[in-house]
Amino acid sequence: MVNLSQTQIDFRNAMAQLPAAVNIITSNGPGGRCGITASAVCSVTDSPPTVLVCINRNSASHDVFRENGYLCVNVLRGEQEELAKHFAGMTRVPMEERFAWDLWDSACTDAPVMRDALVTLAGRISECKEVGSHSVMFVELEHVAVREQGDSLVYFNRLFHRVDRVAAVG
Repeated sequence: MVNLSQTQIDFRNAMAQLPAAVNIITSNGPGGRCGITASAVCSVTDSPPTVLVCINRNSASHDVFRENGYLCVNVLRGEQEELAKHFAGMTRVPMEERFAWDLWDSACTDAPVMRDALVTLAGRISECKEVGSHSVMFVELEHVAVREQGDSLVYFNRLFHRVDRVAAVG
């Protein structure tokens, strides 16, 4: 068991109050096929379209992402909480079984693309920076798809929540 400082505990509690989209990050290539649930995804710039993805270096999938050099961010819809739990390792469903389900495409990428995701963002890892316990992977996007229907799944206060889509005004 790791002993955390009070500042680390306070930081974790503070971040639990920061609502974040729930994503399944996938990859396939020379390092193998893998997927994890993550909320540490953020836009960087649209020129070129780039996002960052933070992955714990102790994760069994970390080195697979690095070796493959390519990944897909699958932003989950409100009704996909069970998938989030599977890819978070909460259900102990083996990785190969998760990818055997009929919900994956490859689109223009090698990384598995979730057919019914709210958004899919796939691209090449252009840079990787080690920060503390995590790697920050900058991903230059080659494939972007947005679904116009569906609610969003967010993680807030250490629980999954569905956020209903509301029609934009104006």
